[in-house]
Amino acid sequence: MTTEQRPAAPDATSAAAAARALNEGAAAGEAVVGGSTATIEETAAVEKSAGATETADSATRTETADSATATDPTTVQQVGTVSLGEAALRSWHRWASHINDPRLPPVPKTPHWWSLHGVGAWFGVIFYSWSMSASLLPRPWYLQALATGICVALGYGVGVSIATLLRRLGFSPDWKANRRRWAWIVLAVVTAVVVPLAFFLGGHAQTVTAELVGMPVDNRWFHVLAIPVAALVAVALIGLFRALIQLGKIFARFGSRFVPVLPAKIFGTVTAVVVAVLLVQDGVLPGILAVGGRLAAQTDQADVPGVEQPVDPERSGSPDSLVDWDGMGRNGKVFVAGGPTVDELEEFSGEPAMTPVRAYAGLETSDDLREVAATVVAELAREGGFDREVLAVATTTGSGWVNEAPSTSLEYLHNGDTAIAAMQYSYLPSPLAFIADRETPENAGRALFEAVYAVWDQMPEDSRPKLVVFGESLGSYGGQAAFSGVDDMAARVDGALWIGSPNFSEPWGRITDERDAGSPERLPVVDGGDHVRFVDTPDGLTDLGPWEAPRIVYLQHATDPVVWWSPDLILRQPDWLKEDLAPSVNPDMQWYPFVTFWQVTVDMVFSIDMPDGYGHSYELGTVDSWAAIVPPEGWTAADTSALREWVAAPGA
Repeated sequence: MTTEQRPAAPDATSAAAAARALNEGAAAGEAVVGGSTATIEETAAVEKSAGATETADSATRTETADSATATDPTTVQQVGTVSLGEAALRSWHRWASHINDPRLPPVPKTPHWWSLHGVGAWFGVIFYSWSMSASLLPRPWYLQALATGICVALGYGVGVSIATLLRRLGFSPDWKANRRRWAWIVLAVVTAVVVPLAFFLGGHAQTVTAELVGMPVDNRWFHVLAIPVAALVAVALIGLFRALIQLGKIFARFGSRFVPVLPAKIFGTVTAVVVAVLLVQDGVLPGILAVGGRLAAQTDQADVPGVEQPVDPERSGSPDSLVDWDGMGRNGKVFVAGGPTVDELEEFSGEPAMTPVRAYAGLETSDDLREVAATVVAELAREGGFDREVLAVATTTGSGWVNEAPSTSLEYLHNGDTAIAAMQYSYLPSPLAFIADRETPENAGRALFEAVYAVWDQMPEDSRPKLVVFGESLGSYGGQAAFSGVDDMAARVDGALWIGSPNFSEPWGRITDERDAGSPERLPVVDGGDHVRFVDTPDGLTDLGPWEAPRIVYLQHATDPVVWWSPDLILRQPDWLKEDLAPSVNPDMQWYPFVTFWQVTVDMVFSIDMPDGYGHSYELGTVDSWAAIVPPEGWTAADTSALREWVAAPGA
């Protein structure tokens, strides 16, 4: 704009009016000045000039400004310049609030999105150092970055919240600028020392943890990418946190039109939180579940390379079956087509064997879980499952998966004279299945067991098979739901094997809480081990001496995050971290508020990929467990060792 095109400098009266117009929300960064439209830079100069009229020498300064404007076209920018973004932000705030309530703090003139809160920064550094500490399993660099970024953001939020609370309670030290500057210098020095030191110690902790669980050590990418990615995660989360705060302020300013300041602030905070929760609950989670559901449904219907329709009548999905092969689902097909053959069983035992019965029904059988369970029972009857020596009811994971290890171990143990019944209740992976619906796994576990038990219970005691139950992970959670407690379990089955039970499983939780005094949480002792034993390794089955039937085994690893993950980790140190740690757990692992929860959370991601005997990987331990629960007549410890070696052999 040239000097001739620039409007004349306003007088004090018009300048004050223009300032008020800006504060009341002039749209699109424009203000009415002396009957004409001024640019954003000019409006800022006008507002500056208006403020000057309130001083003792206002007349002199106004004349000087007018004179300067008339002679120098750049003077307006020199008097006071506001960036386009700042003016737009301020104008948007005024518009959103609809009011200019003097009782509430004014909208900041300078956006604070990239500024840091001192106390929040201190807590962020502390949480960062904690996040690099040891946990149950080694983590790849990207999971470490995710956990660290979340923890830094949480630490920052905790620090800001504490400082805000103390200020509300009247504790607000009035630090001068020089002292504040030194506080930031100290923080910078501490950060410069703590960040690389904690990073180095964290890398060492990862190495020790990996060696303890038999994993290869490779920290190259860990040292290169973990910190910068963690910083991006933290910045993004802090930005969301600040956006939520700004949303609360907007709601508070709106509420102040009708109620006093304090209720308005409470209203704003609560409303912003509710909006965020509803957004996640009704927007984000359903979206994730919808996408995950579509992908899981496609996977469930896909063919599995190398898996062929069984021809033996003892298998569901065979030509003689009541269940259609194409409707069994991916994991159902794998289950009924798997297991040892008669030749393999006879090769191990040296005696004539039987084809193991495997009865299974998929989701396409019916929308009613009870009808699906009834179909499985009909399949058991057709296949001769109720005439076998051992009848096992298996509760599947979310996708309908049955771990081959406990199934095969049981079949080898009894030379094929077994029947296993299972059914699908979802096609979602266990984490998504649990988020989508906690009740369905429990309902499925109850439906299948009750359907099988109803037939089995009517059979003569001297001619019916031994009835056992088992499940792994979410299958353990659902399977245990069929029983009210240990006494109920012991009264209705001849044995149980619960593998890697999630921390929210019942009656697992009650049994653990009511353990014998002095026994650790990771390996509880219940009634001296008469009927129930918690084991990490095969030795745990015999450490307490002889025990009585029926026998119930909880197989759980000290390094399994699925077993130890709980929301309680956020604010409460669990007993298993107060007690002596297992030899397989990094001895440097400690509990930290908020942080340990996220460490164990990310540990779950690849826990099933750990070597056998660690994390959520359960293979050979099932051989010893079944041998203790339902041993065949004349079975010895030497036979157990031989079977363990046989199952562990490649191609078994």
